[in-house]
Amino acid sequence: MVLDAPAPISFYWGPDCLYFYNDAYLQVLGDKHPAALASPFWGSWEELREGFTPILAEALAGRACNLSDIRFTVVRDGVPETAYFSYALFPVFDAAGNVAGILNPAADTTATFISNRRREFQLRLGDLLRALTDPAEVVAEASALLGEYLGVGRVAYLTVDDGGAAGSVGRDWTNGSLPSVAGTAVNLDDFGIFAAEGARAGRPLIVGDASTDKRCAPYAHAYAALGVRAVLAIPLLKNGRLRVILNAHDAAPHRWTKAQVGMAEDMLERTWAAVETASAQAALRRERDESEYIFDNMAEGFALLDPDWRIVRMNAEGLRLTHQTTAGVIGRSHWELWPDLLGTPVEALYRQVRDQRTSGTIDIPYTLPGGDVWMEVRAYPALEGGLALFFRDVSARKQAETQLREADRRKDEFLAMLAHELRNPLAPISAAADLLQLGKVDEARVRQTSQIIGRQVRHMTSLVDDLLDVSRVTRGLAELDMQGLDLHRIVTDAIEQVTPLIRMRGHHLALELTPAAPLVMGDRNRLVQVFANLLNNAAKYTPEGGHIGLRTEVRPGNVLFHVTDTGIGMAPELAARAFDLFSQAERSSDRSLGGLGLGLALVKSLVQLHGGTVTCASGGLGQGSRFTVCLPRLAAQEDDGAGVLAVEPALHDGGGPLRIMVVDDNVDAASILALLLESAGHQVVVEYDARDALALSTAGSWDVFLLDIGLPGMDGNELAQRLRAQTGTAGATLIAVTGYGQESDRAQTAAAGFDHHLVKPVDIDELFAILATVTRAGA
Repeated sequence: MVLDAPAPISFYWGPDCLYFYNDAYLQVLGDKHPAALASPFWGSWEELREGFTPILAEALAGRACNLSDIRFTVVRDGVPETAYFSYALFPVFDAAGNVAGILNPAADTTATFISNRRREFQLRLGDLLRALTDPAEVVAEASALLGEYLGVGRVAYLTVDDGGAAGSVGRDWTNGSLPSVAGTAVNLDDFGIFAAEGARAGRPLIVGDASTDKRCAPYAHAYAALGVRAVLAIPLLKNGRLRVILNAHDAAPHRWTKAQVGMAEDMLERTWAAVETASAQAALRRERDESEYIFDNMAEGFALLDPDWRIVRMNAEGLRLTHQTTAGVIGRSHWELWPDLLGTPVEALYRQVRDQRTSGTIDIPYTLPGGDVWMEVRAYPALEGGLALFFRDVSARKQAETQLREADRRKDEFLAMLAHELRNPLAPISAAADLLQLGKVDEARVRQTSQIIGRQVRHMTSLVDDLLDVSRVTRGLAELDMQGLDLHRIVTDAIEQVTPLIRMRGHHLALELTPAAPLVMGDRNRLVQVFANLLNNAAKYTPEGGHIGLRTEVRPGNVLFHVTDTGIGMAPELAARAFDLFSQAERSSDRSLGGLGLGLALVKSLVQLHGGTVTCASGGLGQGSRFTVCLPRLAAQEDDGAGVLAVEPALHDGGGPLRIMVVDDNVDAASILALLLESAGHQVVVEYDARDALALSTAGSWDVFLLDIGLPGMDGNELAQRLRAQTGTAGATLIAVTGYGQESDRAQTAAAGFDHHLVKPVDIDELFAILATVTRAGA
């Protein structure tokens, strides 16, 4: 029966279990045949003794046994191979009822077993991939599962670069028999051109034993470096490009079956899809988390509305701005929360954005529990007909815009006033010039005309000086000559300057000064300017016959000066900005009171430079005004001679007429200056070009040179330097006559060798005073 059966059958005979079998059983024995024939069972299957002994004992005891899918390592074609068999052990009894042998029919169930295993692998892989969301975990867990089913030492997932020539291992799995290669960079050509080109073509690499595979011999070092003899590499191409290679490694030779290759291909394809999905989901989660972080931390409010106007989401800043809570807004209608916006431009904007799918912006005033605010709202169309709203408090911006508009209005008014103020003196100057050109004017009329021109020029000069002064001081360019001062004397000097105007307008000036003279550290001229401006302001804006008061008040650390008047007063809004640049009260079109309204801005800047403050108060229009200056007090012991004011040096007469050269490319300016100097008895020569003047300077002796700075070709500074370098003119007095009067301009002329710096139009009294100090050459 055994010999004739087509299925594999063996028979164990006698107490030694002598082994007999048919030809079909040879597939189970492999290379154990023919040595196993008629030999004891354990001689051929020693490796099964531990697990098989109890089963064999059962059969020898007379009990039949059935075993399914028992794993055997069989050698086929010289290569060890794992196979699975199902078989039964049936005891065979002799006439006495004793077990004489064991009949062992067997069936090779390897194909069925592997098919079932592959199906089981696919199910487990599917369950595994569904549960994972991190791409790295997907690769790691799937690699471990494949390694377990293939029975190999390592599974590595190699990501290939865009060129398809190299890659790197992100995550791998090992059973301990091989080290991890995670993070290793791999060059595909190192493992053979056949391997690299096959991978790029999408063909799997199957190496059962690298030590005997002739293809691998030239690249044995690369395989040895990985510690492998068996390699299964499955490439994956997407859109014609090699993306990844799945590698299964074993340290021992391995016969790769079609089933195992199929399992690896299944794993790679499904893992790639899972990795792509997980990567996309991770990117979406990152975008969602980033969006949530941005929205929750942005400096403006955000709200998302669904098509039915319900609030789906609002960030923390939005809740703060609207004084709401998350529970109080989510799911509620926008119009239920803010019903007062219905029927307003806000509703119209929202409906336009929702219906036309275009964005829009609006600024709205709104009253919130915290007060009135201006809110900027930007609306954008959202998905499924909803709205995305961004809003922020722009009250500060609105206030700044209002202030800028007001400042711009005041600037325009100031410029119009400046133009008017400058045109006023130009009219009589122009008329006087026309009168003088008639030629038939008697000496008295010429004198009167000259006086008119002089007054108007001085007035224009004062206007320009005010503009320059306020510019220098407000920009912090003014330099203070600080010394200890008796402010009673400062007040006296200021009153002296304003007395003519007070007398002209018939005002009564009341002084109330403290007995002890308060001392401060300051600049004498600038503080006189401060109090003169305040008193002048009071005199101009108080109707004739009014009252002006000046009172001092001494405190432990400060000195206060109160200037009061019974004048026109100020409205509250004007009093609040009285010291702003370009700010002034309404004026009549005839500009009868004069001035540019710069005085108070200058007062404030100068007082602040002295470490003090100045304030303004008024009961309203017609109620008069009060200005209070507060300055830090200087203790008497700190004075070191405070109160002793510097005395201007006395001028002394010169020794007779001087020889003067005037150099100016402005013919009219040079000519009129020469006439004035000649009228005072001086000998004057006029030159309009710097080089001609330099050439003429070597002829004769010269006492004074009056040089314009802005000369063509060679400027006045260079001309002065050359005059100083000449022996004949080195000792002459050099006077700069220029339209530039900044400190930097004065420093340049001083460096060039000038003795004096006069600003156009020249103050004739100042010029004559300078000339009076000059000694004639050779005297």
